[in-house]
Amino acid sequence: MEKVMIATKNNGKVKEFKEMLGSGLTVQSLLDLPFQDIEETGQTFAENAILKAQAVHDAWNCTAIADDSGLEIDALHGKPGIYSARYAGPAKNDQANIEKVLWELEGVPIEKRTARFVCVIAVAVRDHTHLFKGTCEGRIALYPSGDNGFGYDPIFYIPSQKATMAELPSDQKNRLSHRYHALEQLTQKWDSIFQ
Repeated sequence: MEKVMIATKNNGKVKEFKEMLGSGLTVQSLLDLPFQDIEETGQTFAENAILKAQAVHDAWNCTAIADDSGLEIDALHGKPGIYSARYAGPAKNDQANIEKVLWELEGVPIEKRTARFVCVIAVAVRDHTHLFKGTCEGRIALYPSGDNGFGYDPIFYIPSQKATMAELPSDQKNRLSHRYHALEQLTQKWDSIFQ
C-alpha cells in the first residue's frame, strides 16, 4: 500500500484529501507527525505548493502531496489570493478573514462579486514534482450562510447550486470544489507518476 504524506496541519484539508484519495492508500499528514511550519515564501499558489511538497518529501523520503489554495475576488483585483488564510492577520482566523472580505466588498453589487477558489496541488515523488490546478467559480455572498466546511465556504455562493459551499453536503461540496478538480487531474495521472 502506497504511503502518502499530506503536507498540511489543516484538519479540513486532511479530511477532504482522505475522502477524495480513497482507501487504497496509507494517508498521513503533518497532524500525525511533528514537523516545523513550512514558510510559504512563494509568489504564486504553484510556488508555495512546491515548497511544501518538496520539504515534506525530503524530510521523510516518501511521496508528499501539498496544495496551496485560496480565494481570488475580481472586485479586489485577485485578493486575498495567496494570503487567503491570513488575510485578516497571522492568526489565520476564518471568521476575521470573512469579515474583512465582506467589509471590503460593502456596496459592491452581487453581479460584480465574481470570485473563484483556486487550488494547485504539488506531488513530490522521487526526483520530480508534478503540478495540478483546479478552480471553482462563484460569487461572494452578502452575508455568511451554512456551517459545513471551513475558510471562506460560508460566503462563497455557487449560482448553479443556489447555495454557498458551506450549505452543501460534503459529498456535493467535494465534487464541486477547486481541490476536487485538481485532485481529479492528479488521479488520472497517478499511475504514470509512479512508473
